[in-house]
Amino acid sequence: MTTSERPWVVLKFGGTSVSSLERWETIAAEAQARLSEGLRPLIVCSALSQVSNQLEAMISLAPAGEHGDLYDEVCQRHRDHAAALGVCYETHAAPILDELHRLLTGASLTREVSPRLHARIMASGELLATRLGAAWMARRGLSVAWHDARALLRAQREAGVRPERHFLAAQVSAEANPALQGILRDEGAELLLTQGFIASDHEGETVLLGRGGSDTSAAYFAAQLQAHRCEIWTDVPGMYTANPRDVPGAKLLRALSYAEAQEIASTGAKVLHPRCIAPLQRHAIPLHIRCTPQPELEGTIISREVASDHPQVKAVSSRSGLVLVSMETSGMWQQVGFLGEAFAIYKRLGLSVDAVSSSETNVSVTLDPAANALNPELLRQLEGELRAICNVEVIPSCASVSLVGHKIRSILPQIAPALEAFEEKRIHLVTQAANDLNLTFVVDTEEALRLVKRLHASLFETAGRDALFGPSWGETFQDHAEGASVETAGLWWMERADALVALASAQGPTYVYDEESLRQAAGEVLGLRAVERVFYSIKANAHEGVLRTLLDAGVGFECVSEGELRWVLSLFPDLPRDRILFTPNFAPRGEYAFALSCGVHVTVDNLHPLEHWGDLFAGKEILLRLDPGRGRGHHKHVRTAGAESKFGLSQDQVDRFRLLSERVGARVVGLHAHSGSGIHTPEVWREVALFLVRAADQFPDVRVLDIGGGLAVPERIGQPGLDLPAFDALLQTVREAHPRYALWVEPGRFLVAQAGALLARVTQVKHKGEVHYIGIETGMNSLIRPALYGAYHPIENLTKRHLAKTVQAHVVGPICESGDTLGHARMLPPTDEGDVLLIGTTGAYGHTMSSFYNRREAARETLLPSRTSQG
Repeated sequence: MTTSERPWVVLKFGGTSVSSLERWETIAAEAQARLSEGLRPLIVCSALSQVSNQLEAMISLAPAGEHGDLYDEVCQRHRDHAAALGVCYETHAAPILDELHRLLTGASLTREVSPRLHARIMASGELLATRLGAAWMARRGLSVAWHDARALLRAQREAGVRPERHFLAAQVSAEANPALQGILRDEGAELLLTQGFIASDHEGETVLLGRGGSDTSAAYFAAQLQAHRCEIWTDVPGMYTANPRDVPGAKLLRALSYAEAQEIASTGAKVLHPRCIAPLQRHAIPLHIRCTPQPELEGTIISREVASDHPQVKAVSSRSGLVLVSMETSGMWQQVGFLGEAFAIYKRLGLSVDAVSSSETNVSVTLDPAANALNPELLRQLEGELRAICNVEVIPSCASVSLVGHKIRSILPQIAPALEAFEEKRIHLVTQAANDLNLTFVVDTEEALRLVKRLHASLFETAGRDALFGPSWGETFQDHAEGASVETAGLWWMERADALVALASAQGPTYVYDEESLRQAAGEVLGLRAVERVFYSIKANAHEGVLRTLLDAGVGFECVSEGELRWVLSLFPDLPRDRILFTPNFAPRGEYAFALSCGVHVTVDNLHPLEHWGDLFAGKEILLRLDPGRGRGHHKHVRTAGAESKFGLSQDQVDRFRLLSERVGARVVGLHAHSGSGIHTPEVWREVALFLVRAADQFPDVRVLDIGGGLAVPERIGQPGLDLPAFDALLQTVREAHPRYALWVEPGRFLVAQAGALLARVTQVKHKGEVHYIGIETGMNSLIRPALYGAYHPIENLTKRHLAKTVQAHVVGPICESGDTLGHARMLPPTDEGDVLLIGTTGAYGHTMSSFYNRREAARETLLPSRTSQG
């Protein structure tokens, strides 16, 4: 069979799958395997991992001319990648990057980025990745031809759509395309390489297929070429019963029908873009999901075949970032035309409605940002037009939680116990799919992950392996671990494991804090060029040894109560008072009086102290805490901004506060703001700093801007943390633009979380059906974060650390509460009574939030001296 006669196979590789030499070697090996199978590969590639996000960030910064640093980062990223592949950067990447620079410069001159320009800028990522990849394949001696996808895929004409939809979320025909088949059939190379995500319109302009559009590109190519199959290669083996990053006990779904896969993808599974399934289903082209890092693993096959046809739930999925629009009027009851009039507005604005729920007087819908180019201006326009026909409420931050499966209506009685997870939760909307494939609840975003975990535990804990369910995520990636995993190698608590086992065996539940880790974290923050002072929030961990270590490193202290302030002063009576910051909230008059008498920095965040206790502040210098208006963080309980947060002075009260401070004779020398905890996005702190810069115009004596804390700590071993160099660089731009202000930060958890671990001995093990429990001698009385926030902490069996992890179990405590679970579905070695378990990343908000619930003693604390000082 000649090359041109071979059936096509389309292989799509995502961002993580094209970002290293190792991954390109996998791509080449899989392409050659398809040739050996008698197929002809068309390889469709995304941009390098995170490059599309960087391009999006540049688009937002370009109108102000602030994109330069990010542009330089992208250039360096591709220069390094070219060097790793051994190909010429100047030949294959520089021309595309030069064009990108011209486009960004144009945007800075016009001070705007049109949808047309947006599409051209975003296309750069895929073009760069494939140019370098094709050059590497050719250098390796493979017969490869590079094609510009914009010359191959043509977007469909859509009358009356907004420019944002036309250029950023275009549609392509899924019909067989003899012309395209002829063009590529006549190409002499064995392997063809092109881009995902991009196409062209009938005027030849670049258009995008929406974020995640590389999957869709592969499906369009497969449909138009009438391919034998389509393969999506990513960093996970396939679709799971839940997001395995959040639920390690999630099980691989071996085979799904097109409709089932469509529902799982549409309701939140990020492994596959929902729009890629329909083109393949039309032509009955099988879709295989495979894992680039481990190509030998079985994946998910999506086809006409159904692995299991009996009624059952097959997955629990979730989507965040939804916008809910509630339309209410008594005028719709038994009236004709309201829905038509309302939905005509959505159509005119180019908005695709996701879910719909209706009653006699209300219709509520959700809008998914993945299907709509949503922005505040468009939502305001929608709200304004709808107000002409009804009362409207827009709720901008919601999440959906969906049970996806087959014939769900018929099994509602069986799944009813699982639905108790929604008890006392605010449910905005409930929909049951007309095709009987999903039951969806729209809830507050911060509730979604905990609901997914509870529902999955109820529905899938006892499911064994069969034709539908494969191994769990934990089993797949840890079954073959010989002893301690590679991820845990080098962690301080693995290096000191023998000593920790002896300590826990001798004295029972214990929090241990590693001095070296504390000093390292402090050094990272103190090394920030843009930050003048660092105040450690002692509410995270007030252990004397921890405080002494941080003080010696050069850190100051932030206290939120008189008790914390007295504790610091008792330990360090000679500490200069300007190294202590007092930041109370709704505290009584006496606490402010005490702090002011001590001479420490005092923060006020309400009108009440100046209105009623003005004499306290006469002649004093104070800081004012403002509410930046938007809370951030991993859970609603740690978000400290916005109208629903009790912290900070609202912006409409700033004038009143200024007049009061002048009246009582207080000088506002600093402004403070804090968005929340566990924030991964460095840009947040620049936004906060600039917010404070603008507010400082009303207070001529301000010399300090305190941007708060909340620096994220990785939840899981191996996860990236906050990009501190990027954090520093963004703040440095603020310092350079506004040199009169000193920047302060208040990290708490960042300094101590990874330095701490909780040790406890195993008390009992239990089996209930296929569910395995491992009980330890302390629980939520010592560590409440998993129960309170749904927080994840790594768990290791230190006693059996050299054995393979072959048991999936829930790790629970002895407290008489169903929520006393410290880890769900964790992979551990066979565990026995007396083994010592370690719960990691517990140095923050562990002991300080402990209790004597059930009259059980909380874990004690100890500081482990550095090994250098011990030696």
